Amino acid sequence: MNKPPRRKHSDVMREYLPLKGTRVADIGCGDGSLARFMTREGATVTGIEPSERQLARARAAEPTGGETYLQGVAEHLPFEDESLDAAVFFNSLHHVPVEGQARALAEAARVVRMGGLIYVQEPLAAGPHFELVRPIEDETHVRAKAEEAIEATVAAGLLVQDLELVYDAPYKIADFEAFKAGVIAVDEGRRPRFEAMEEDLRTAFEALAERRDDGYWLFQPARLNLLRKAP
Repeated sequence: MNKPPRRKHSDVMREYLPLKGTRVADIGCGDGSLARFMTREGATVTGIEPSERQLARARAAEPTGGETYLQGVAEHLPFEDESLDAAVFFNSLHHVPVEGQARALAEAARVVRMGGLIYVQEPLAAGPHFELVRPIEDETHVRAKAEEAIEATVAAGLLVQDLELVYDAPYKIADFEAFKAGVIAVDEGRRPRFEAMEEDLRTAFEALAERRDDGYWLFQPARLNLLRKAP
């Protein structure tokens, strides 16, 4: 099997998701990094995030433009029917409880207009980044279930798939401490597990990360499913 091409998430999004002048929901927005990127690209973005801690980080960051953030969950989005041009799940669908993943996709379909896009980017259960995080939280099952939810939604005719793309995404990380902070930021419950095996993780980080002059680089295979709401 050929190795997937190495591509930045930002370049893939620029190619496949029109942003200028669009209304977009960033579902599971985390610290707001992607919401700020999409705002810079010309979109009007509302980030949705269930975690109060992550929401506080998003709101504390220097705003790029008119991006806003609301606390909420993917299964019950705070938007009117067909009020958006696109909805984005960026590394977030697998964080929705398995029993709610199909509902989350249905909600995204509800809030985008006819012809609107659902952009679902998910990390695969493979690659150096995954192997580093796996001892803290093995997401093999939930990532597989997210893929199944996408397939079921398309099979049911709720959405049609315009594109499936697999690529290898680079992650620049300043150092091990930054890696630790990023892993724990996703879920504070990871902290005890991380700290219990911190030295082993540090050794693994040094072995798996590619060290360059500007910091450390890890690579994570990713899959983009570009879905469209059709009559």
